Amino acid sequence: MQEAKVQYTIDDIVNKMKKNNRKTDTKLILKAYNYAKDNHGDQLRKSGEPYIIHPVQVAYTLAELGLDDATICAALLHDVVEDTPITHQDLINEFGNEIAEMVDGVTKLSKLNYESVEEEQVENYRKMFLAMGKDIRVIMIKLSDRLHNMRTLKYLSRDRQIANAKETMELYAPLANRLGIYSLKWELEDLGFKYLYPEDYREIVEGIDRKREERLQFIEKIQEQIKQELKSQKIEAEITGRAKHLYSIYRKMKRDNCTLDQIYDLFALRIIVNSVKDCYAALGVVHELYNPMPGRFKDYIAVPKPNMYQSLHTTLIGEKGTPFEVQIRTWDMHRIAEYGIAAHWAYKEASFAKGKKANVTVSEDKLAWLRETLEWQKDMQDPQEFLNTLKTELFEDEVYVFTPKGDIKVLPRGSTPIDYAYSIHAEIGHHMTGCKINSKMMPIITKLHNGDIVEIITSDNAKGPSRDWLKFIQSSTAKNKINAWFKKNLREENIEKGKDLIEKEIKRIGMEHSELFKPEFIQGAFNRYKFNSVEDMYASVGFGAITSGKVIARILEEYRKTHKEENVEQKLEELNQEKVNRKPSKSGVVVEGIDNCLVKLSKCCNPVPGDKIVGYITRGRGVSIHRADCSNLKDLFLDEENRMIDVYWYTEKEAAYNVDIEIFANDRSGLLADIITQIAAVKTKLIAVSSRANKERIAITEVTVEVENLEQLNEVLKAVRKVDSVYEVKRKK
Repeated sequence: MQEAKVQYTIDDIVNKMKKNNRKTDTKLILKAYNYAKDNHGDQLRKSGEPYIIHPVQVAYTLAELGLDDATICAALLHDVVEDTPITHQDLINEFGNEIAEMVDGVTKLSKLNYESVEEEQVENYRKMFLAMGKDIRVIMIKLSDRLHNMRTLKYLSRDRQIANAKETMELYAPLANRLGIYSLKWELEDLGFKYLYPEDYREIVEGIDRKREERLQFIEKIQEQIKQELKSQKIEAEITGRAKHLYSIYRKMKRDNCTLDQIYDLFALRIIVNSVKDCYAALGVVHELYNPMPGRFKDYIAVPKPNMYQSLHTTLIGEKGTPFEVQIRTWDMHRIAEYGIAAHWAYKEASFAKGKKANVTVSEDKLAWLRETLEWQKDMQDPQEFLNTLKTELFEDEVYVFTPKGDIKVLPRGSTPIDYAYSIHAEIGHHMTGCKINSKMMPIITKLHNGDIVEIITSDNAKGPSRDWLKFIQSSTAKNKINAWFKKNLREENIEKGKDLIEKEIKRIGMEHSELFKPEFIQGAFNRYKFNSVEDMYASVGFGAITSGKVIARILEEYRKTHKEENVEQKLEELNQEKVNRKPSKSGVVVEGIDNCLVKLSKCCNPVPGDKIVGYITRGRGVSIHRADCSNLKDLFLDEENRMIDVYWYTEKEAAYNVDIEIFANDRSGLLADIITQIAAVKTKLIAVSSRANKERIAITEVTVEVENLEQLNEVLKAVRKVDSVYEVKRKK
């Protein structure tokens, strides 16, 4: 695999740049290299090698992709601000704004207080995407950086290998795919696969090696037949055979529930020709030679993928009924297929270097998804929601539908006519009253399929979108436009809702509005969540973009800086004393203003004392208690906000609560015994335990413990994390 790649030097980078037919500023590149080398000094990587090796390999990958001098310099310097005393201003002084801004875009945030590791991680993603919106080269550096880190992942501990591989598969490989950079995408996926599923990876590698000669003979014979026939038809072409990527084989095995021996098209042929006309002529030739497999032809030339990919794909039946895949494309299409957006960048730079006007640029439409991503992230203050939406947005799985005029629209798989309407124009969506699919009236929440012809019915009297639509739509375009409509048209209503929710939260913690809402305290919330005014803050809370609990928690952080900690806690203690006379339910929860009320702890989030909680009045089943961060709470809030009620934990008498915990570890002898010993050491009752190990020798243990409050639960989590081989412990959702 790719980990055995040669280590490149600064001379290799300069030579590669010169081969790209552009005027290379060798002096600037060498200056950046020496600056990085001097400042990283004696720093070493986990492998024990000098640190400078890493930025050099990152820069070489970008040189291969055809990026410009400034990007190569930024790649060489990409870790100096994060890992050395060098500052952003130092880079501006030495190399100018362009290079310094790119380095800043890939530098992690630091010196800020975050509520959790997850929030810090998400804020780094957010920063990266904002920088990417200003300059697409930032993400090229980040992808190359991640690729070299994955190539050298063997030097990290098993838990870090798993965490990095998972992040690569969930974020960076899909991002490379979205940008059309398949040369990076495939390698990132294969390396992620290797570390996440080592047993499956090894089985596939060994299985392919066993029959490699047999398959090569098969593909070489076909290759020669096609070559001769294309030559007789006077079609100039280059034909190459390639093995399918390991992760794509694994996905196919899982999808079709088959073994490696049952997958015959492990090799594919690629035919590269000079024109689009020759693509279709070559397709006719291969279809004459071999029978095409029904339903396996895709024309990405007529309908390019959103990431600019174009090619003809067909699966054919060879000798003895063995299927094989053929891809047909032009040289320009091949360049874009390998390098994606980088190919456009390289072409533009090369044209300028030759004094020509570039006629190939990165089309605005090709980056529409990025603009939309940046648009919706502005209003998404909740870190977890941002991360979930980001991952969903990056996974490219489309459905192709037609307008009544025959134009093609590409939408996320699972989209509805609502998504389709908003993809045309916001006003079409806002005034939508119905739809026709293939000339038949259908519900507007019907899922669309490839080839559907969709017609939207609108009315000037339409009242606008419904909040219910948010449950069915798939595209960020539609979500963004619907949310924007509610923000604009219901702003006053959202401000009132948010004000009420914040007042309730202040009342719940026993503070006074006048105490907390001072400019020096609320500025902390403004800075963290990018509010421009108090009205913006109220509107965001009322709209559901962020909870009142998170806003008040941030304001309290500032309040505590100027007030002694014990004074705040004393206020809360006094509040609890005032509430002692209230009768709690059997679950240990007091419902504000109601005694002897039926109360049930919600099983979807299993709250325990210490968790921030919210009550929801159900129909005929009393009040259900949810954690304030419960994923189901937003839907309840959106649907029937008036059925929320203030609740709090009764602290006079401790009760016992069952909590489920998931533990992930590298499997070893005695692991379960050590986990149980640690739980017992913190005097916690163990109710149930189950453990299993998968093929990758990852042990997944689930335990149910009885705790009195959140503090005791945190003690249990902390104790289990100390067990050797354990790399992740979390409360089960």
